[in-house]
Amino acid sequence: MSGAGKVYLVGAGPGDPKLITVKGLECLQKADVVVYDRLANPALLAHAPETAERIYCGKLPDHHTMRQESINEVLAEKALEGKVVVRLKGGDPCVFGRAGEEAEYLATRGVAFEIVPGVTAGIAASAYAGIPVTHRDHGSSFAVVTGHLREDKPELAVEKWRALAGGIDTVAFYMGVANLPLIRTQLMKHGRDPKTPVAVISWGTLPKQAVVTGTLADIEERLAENSHITNPAIILVGDVVKMREKINWFEASLGLNEGIPG
Repeated sequence: MSGAGKVYLVGAGPGDPKLITVKGLECLQKADVVVYDRLANPALLAHAPETAERIYCGKLPDHHTMRQESINEVLAEKALEGKVVVRLKGGDPCVFGRAGEEAEYLATRGVAFEIVPGVTAGIAASAYAGIPVTHRDHGSSFAVVTGHLREDKPELAVEKWRALAGGIDTVAFYMGVANLPLIRTQLMKHGRDPKTPVAVISWGTLPKQAVVTGTLADIEERLAENSHITNPAIILVGDVVKMREKINWFEASLGLNEGIPG
C-alpha cells in the first residue's frame, strides 16, 4: 500500500461498546491496522474491516504484552507503510491512556495523527453506578487522579494530598485499588472527614459491574468482605456517592435491585 498513512488515537469508552463515539467508530471502519489494549471492548473489533490487521498490546500491572516503546514503534512503522492505523484505548486516550506520549513520538517521526476523545471511566462508571460526579447539593468540583502514586518527591506529594483532601469535592482515583490503604490514610491525614462516602466501582458500564460503598474510615474493611471487586476499578471519594441510594439505575435495569452489597 502506498501513500501517506495516519494514526488515529481513539478512545473506546469505558466498557459498554455502545459508548464509543461516532467518530471513533468511523475510524475503526476504515482501519488497515487496529492496535488495541485490554480495556477496549473486543466487540468493537468487529467494526473494523475483516482484512484489517489486529495487534493486541494489552497491559496488566505485572505483565506487558508490549512495552510502550514497542507500541510507539509499531504505530509509526505501520503508518509509514501508508496504512490507516487505529490505536484503540479504553476510556479516553488522554486520561492515563498515554496518548500524549504516543502523539509526541509520532510527531518526532513525521507521522500524521489525530486524537479522537472518548468517554472516560471516572465519569461513565460513576454514572452507571448511580453517582453523578457533580451535583449542586453535593459537589461542584471534580478531579481525576492516578492511583499509581509516586512518592519520589515527598514535598510535592504533601501539597497534592492537601489539595485533594481540602480543595476538591469529588475525586476519582484510577487504577488505585491496590493503593487504597495509602489513599484513604493520606486523605484523612490531610483533613478529609473520615465519614466522607466512598465507592469502589469495578468493570463499570458492563453487566458484571460491581460496586462497594462505605466511608474513608471503613471502605478498606468493606472491600475485603467482597470478592466481586477486581481490576479495572475506580475509587470515587465525595458526598456525591450518597446519590447512589436514589439513582442506582443501571443495576436496577439488570434486575439487581441493590447491586453488590455495600
